Amino acid sequence: MKRTIIYVFVLAIISFCRCTILVANPTNNLSPAISTDSLHSVILNENRNFWIHVPASYDATLKQTYPVAYLLDGDAHFQTVLNIIQQLSEENMNLVLPQMILVGIINTDRMRDLTPSHVLYDPDIPDSSYVKTSGGSENFTSFIEKELIPYIDSKYPAAPYRILIGHSDGGLFCISTLLNHTNLFNGYIAIDPNLGWDNNKILTLAEETLKNKTLEGTSLYLSIANQGYSDSDTYKDNAAAFKLATLLDSCKSIKLRYKWQYYKDDNHSSIPLISEYDGLRYLFDFYNPKIPYVKFREPEYDADSFLIAHYKQVSSRMGYTVSPPELIVNWLGYLFVMERQYDKAYKMMKLNTDNYPASWNAFDSLGEVLMIQGNSVAAIESYEKSLTINPKNENARKMIEQLRQANR
Repeated sequence: MKRTIIYVFVLAIISFCRCTILVANPTNNLSPAISTDSLHSVILNENRNFWIHVPASYDATLKQTYPVAYLLDGDAHFQTVLNIIQQLSEENMNLVLPQMILVGIINTDRMRDLTPSHVLYDPDIPDSSYVKTSGGSENFTSFIEKELIPYIDSKYPAAPYRILIGHSDGGLFCISTLLNHTNLFNGYIAIDPNLGWDNNKILTLAEETLKNKTLEGTSLYLSIANQGYSDSDTYKDNAAAFKLATLLDSCKSIKLRYKWQYYKDDNHSSIPLISEYDGLRYLFDFYNPKIPYVKFREPEYDADSFLIAHYKQVSSRMGYTVSPPELIVNWLGYLFVMERQYDKAYKMMKLNTDNYPASWNAFDSLGEVLMIQGNSVAAIESYEKSLTINPKNENARKMIEQLRQANR
């Protein structure tokens, strides 16, 4: 009797972690930063729901676009990943990550969608009913490539830079997609992937194909959990993941930008949070300008050239024009105003009007700096431009009147 109870308990844990369809939280409990959307998939012959977050900074008039993170098992990991992105791209003037659109794909048949081949049983799960629909990942990839991504690109302000995040069977899907559809995503975060699936099928594929592939321009973060909280158990239970890591280390010619990390103090269930954080930081480790604030504030330091050069490099890495964030540049401009470095303040505000010519706030700020510098004519022109863009900008209207009266 005790043995039966233990068996059922273990089966329930394994099933929850690896194979069951994850149950979504009620949509009325979602954060205001999250919305729901759906589309009908012809390829999968079903409706597919997803959760989506668009940065609060989005303004359609500015024609902003954002990189897109596609998250498997979205209903399980969405809030965590969103919090990481927001903390590192918005809070406290953080520039560690770019602001991003996050798409959390909600499961219908997880086993079908995330596994690359059909199996009759899984040695980790004695109940064969869990795997009866396995093997549909190629169809799911087609859905993502031909239906979901075009839908997101057409409806949301998506930039042509995409990453894919998946845990367990989702991590297996990430590695399979990297090998078979390399260019579908720019970056992959594979969290403790289930590479033992079907007798190491995807690992075998990697061993056969990696030496003949070129993955330049693609990034991978691979995390590996300690399944038994000991080194010996780890190498036994996670042999396939370690073999992939060793294979990557030996195949430098593929030019894949990658990092793999073994988390000795985390098991399969606890590893997602830390991997999502570390993985995002790795994929975007080129993004943070790491502004040298002490030197930045020295009068002779060419602050605007520093920002221009950095974001030119970021643009080269991401494949489209990425401008310094308007809010950050505006804040730096006013910092220089407070320090009476008015020429540097002007360069900051001018950088914003050059990069965001449809921003009323950028021209309003530039007008203020020009007024401080005593250039009334140019200040009025800047305020008028701001007022043209936003007729409700009463500050610009007031400042124009004050400047005109002062010049009479």
